[in-house]
Amino acid sequence: MGEIVLIRHGQTEWSAVGRHTSYTDLELTDEGERQARAAGERLSGRTFAAVFSSPRKRALRTAELAGLTITETTDDLAEWNYGEYEGITTTDIRKTAPAWSLWTDGAPGGESPEQVGARLDRVLARALHLVDGGDVALVAHGHSLRVAGARWIGLPASGGGLLKLGTATISTLGFEHENQVIDSWNA
Repeated sequence: MGEIVLIRHGQTEWSAVGRHTSYTDLELTDEGERQARAAGERLSGRTFAAVFSSPRKRALRTAELAGLTITETTDDLAEWNYGEYEGITTTDIRKTAPAWSLWTDGAPGGESPEQVGARLDRVLARALHLVDGGDVALVAHGHSLRVAGARWIGLPASGGGLLKLGTATISTLGFEHENQVIDSWNA
């Protein structure tokens, strides 16, 4: 049985400074491209039964530079929709909403934690169907993949707030006996 391999996209101009980026379709920086190629080196030797990707350019380019062949692009892997908070940092948001947390409050005009959790549950269910045939890669974004990790181990979407995830990192979801577990995180 294979693993579900989570691959966060490489650095963008906005990720480098902590600006919330969902529907804004940014390219990778030069550093992000370097990170994506390095992720590909860390993935060498793995074969994938399927590679699902977010439709955003930063995820698609990361997959390309990592040497992955995308088998399906799905909006269910898109980043959390930040609505009115698109392009704004948490520090700036908290100047007017001091107690705000994406993980519990969601984003005005965007998505709630439950909505993001439902999307990632669909992706995980499809990936789970395929792991008997090998590893399944999910190439996506920081917050959406953090939600995927939380949902995999039975936590609510808000549990993703406990799972830090850097750019171009690789995490693996697998099994211990009959239990769904995180095999590695933020590597």
